[in-house]
Amino acid sequence: MWFGTWSDLVRVLLVGSAAYLCLIVILRISGKRTLATLNAFDLVVTVALGSTLATILLSSDVSWAEGTVALVLLATLQYLAAFVSSRWPRSRAVLTARPTVLVDHGVMLDAALREQRVSPGEVRQAIRASGIGDLAQVGVVVLETDGSFSVIDREKLGDGSALDDVTLPGRYSGPQEPRSGGRGRSR
Repeated sequence: MWFGTWSDLVRVLLVGSAAYLCLIVILRISGKRTLATLNAFDLVVTVALGSTLATILLSSDVSWAEGTVALVLLATLQYLAAFVSSRWPRSRAVLTARPTVLVDHGVMLDAALREQRVSPGEVRQAIRASGIGDLAQVGVVVLETDGSFSVIDREKLGDGSALDDVTLPGRYSGPQEPRSGGRGRSR
């Protein structure tokens, strides 16, 4: 159908404008984390917000008030999940995956690549994008919870204390006992 009625178009303009403004207010109140692409849970909330806005715009079966309540509910649930996961580390494991080391001191970890379904070519691309041309210069490559790669060269690896929450298959995983000066990445 190319054209319904003028009243449908006016409804989309009025309700759409009001819903859009409402969403902007909700996002400003709920904070930056609501739209962050930090992990799968955040992505689901972002997609759900877009889907809800589209439903408010295009479905005359959903009132503006119902749609607004749905948007507020999604933002509130995301806020609560972020609050809980930042206060109680064990709950974080339910909502997000742990970052995983894919390359350790220039060696690609085949088991980690298979487990995370990442190809060696994708890892090499991330290494090149970081400005490193020699795999031997790589300290670690970490697959982060949002699916991005962090590449740290050997010179900048230091004591590895930034890797305390990272899974390195075959050597350690989970919380480690505190050590002075970080984890220490001895081979």
